[in-house]
Amino acid sequence: MYGMLYESVAFYVQKEYGQEVWKRVCHIVDCKHSSFKTHQIYPDKLMPDFAAALAACTGETFDYFMNFFGKCFVRFFSNFGYDKMIRSTGRYYCDFLQSIDNIHLQMRFTYPKMKSPSMQLTHIDNDGAVIVYRSGRTGMSKYLMGQMAEVAKEFYGLDIKAYVLESQNDIAGGTAGPIKLSDTPLTVIVKYRLDFDNRDYMAKRVNVTAHPSHLSLPPINMSVFLDLFPFTIVLDHDMCITHAGEKIVETWILHNPGKNPKSFIGSHVMDLFECRRPKGTKIEWDTLIQMRTVLFEFELLRTGRNKAAYDAAMKMDFENFDEMEFSEASATMRRSEEENEENEDEIDEATGERKESHFFKSILIKGQMFYMKDLDSLIFLCSPLIENLDELHGIGLYINDLNPHGLSRELVMAGWQHCSKLEIMFEKEEMRSDELEKSLDLADSWKKQGDELLYSMIPRPIAERMRNGEEATCQSFDEVSVIFIEVMNIYNGDSNKLEDAMLAVTTLNKVFTAIDEEIISPFVYKVETVGMVYMAVSGAPDVNPLHAEHACDLALRLIKKVKALQIPDLSIRIGINSGPVVAGVVGLKVPRYCLFGDTVNTASRMESTSEPFKIHLSFNTAKKVREVGYKVVSRGHVKVKGKGEMETFWLVDTPKE
Repeated sequence: MYGMLYESVAFYVQKEYGQEVWKRVCHIVDCKHSSFKTHQIYPDKLMPDFAAALAACTGETFDYFMNFFGKCFVRFFSNFGYDKMIRSTGRYYCDFLQSIDNIHLQMRFTYPKMKSPSMQLTHIDNDGAVIVYRSGRTGMSKYLMGQMAEVAKEFYGLDIKAYVLESQNDIAGGTAGPIKLSDTPLTVIVKYRLDFDNRDYMAKRVNVTAHPSHLSLPPINMSVFLDLFPFTIVLDHDMCITHAGEKIVETWILHNPGKNPKSFIGSHVMDLFECRRPKGTKIEWDTLIQMRTVLFEFELLRTGRNKAAYDAAMKMDFENFDEMEFSEASATMRRSEEENEENEDEIDEATGERKESHFFKSILIKGQMFYMKDLDSLIFLCSPLIENLDELHGIGLYINDLNPHGLSRELVMAGWQHCSKLEIMFEKEEMRSDELEKSLDLADSWKKQGDELLYSMIPRPIAERMRNGEEATCQSFDEVSVIFIEVMNIYNGDSNKLEDAMLAVTTLNKVFTAIDEEIISPFVYKVETVGMVYMAVSGAPDVNPLHAEHACDLALRLIKKVKALQIPDLSIRIGINSGPVVAGVVGLKVPRYCLFGDTVNTASRMESTSEPFKIHLSFNTAKKVREVGYKVVSRGHVKVKGKGEMETFWLVDTPKE
């Protein structure tokens, strides 16, 4: 079923019973869909399952909710403008009942996979009507009753009473539905009686008796009638073809090589055609005589299509028909047919693929059944169902074969032109799609670059919290290790030469890039660079209990890395301190992740009092790494600005394995 039916159920169940009840129902039936899309197909069983679950939740019956769902759909489809289509079917409710099948037929253009039921009005009187419903779905008859009642009330101001007269295979669905023991599809047939005030329709009903002006008309010659309507079929009480238009006979011959062309007249209509719509209708006199307003759709049964066989059949002299001659002609037709089939299997040399074939293209004819009193016969006044020129050629017809009157030719040409417009639109949409794809790729590239830039200024976890609208509040860390690295001897401040300044910038960039390569997230995070000084931290923003060890490992790697650069006179000095800090994002224009606290100041002092290519540790850091085996040498007491005398240490090497 299309999603629009389930949309109506979800909307009105939540409106009438509340969102909590709908959630319980979805949980009971294990429905994975939080919402339904109008043009998407969903399982048929969801509808009866929803009804069974609601019955369990509310205490109402299964049939009550199936009826309720039908009413919901009628109320809901007005949002899509389908109420205008219902109102335009006719002045009276009976006009609507006669047009239900035609409405479903038109809806196939919007919903091509719609499996619509078939409904025929079989009896009309002053007190209501009788309608027969046929469907391949079981358990939906109460749903239909709800729809018909709501249409009558909403659009025609009628209160109807609907009840079932006869029923066949109408099995209630739902989660507790019976198990099908047969693989053959069940055809549900339900006959309803609809009680309502139908006196106005009966009083103004036309064509019940012949109008006086009709009685004075002379009889028309049947050959003239068939010339006017070349696809017409005339049926007697036994549903056998007594007369037929020239084009329908030629089309049948074209698609049935090897069969006696004379056998078309006199055959039962169901031996030559299959009734596609209305589904499940018995093609018999008593049934069709009451289906005056119903559109019938027949498919021509065929064994194939072969131009050579067709030409051979058309050249035969059937007036002086000879059985032996026909046998020889049939053999010729079969040979031609086999040759045609072999040709169909040819491989296209250009593409290497099998050539496309229109050999078995279905031929559909659509029209109304009329009773002609003068002939005491039913006339199927029809025309082929063709959308465009490609389809016309595919079934072996030409424009001139179609009715010269009416809109058949115009519709085919309009369909072809419409296809051309659609192709142009499709090409434009493809171009737009390609452009959009390129734009999206470019946007993704820009986003990645923006993210990389953002994460270079702000730690990723904090940046993502800010992106989600959360406040970037300050964080306190009980203990981290702060590292300061200063690059020395790359620029003479007294020099006024531009070349010296550019060389200093290039050298500094080379050193800082080398340091960046040694930063391993999340063990160590780069905080910032200020002038010649590079600042990093271990233990923030990701808590790391081994922060001191990771800070020392980084320092030892950097000494080796910078020495390996072999830049003359260049050196670095490093200072590390461990302790508590407060961290947070500062600024709006160029936000930065900054560290605050005495631990940062002490680490800076360790760096400023260090020596070239040496790692200066505070007492707190030295104590931590010495306990795990790092080689640390006491430097003694050093006078530190703002701190006085402090015992500090040199880091010499990593623990011995």
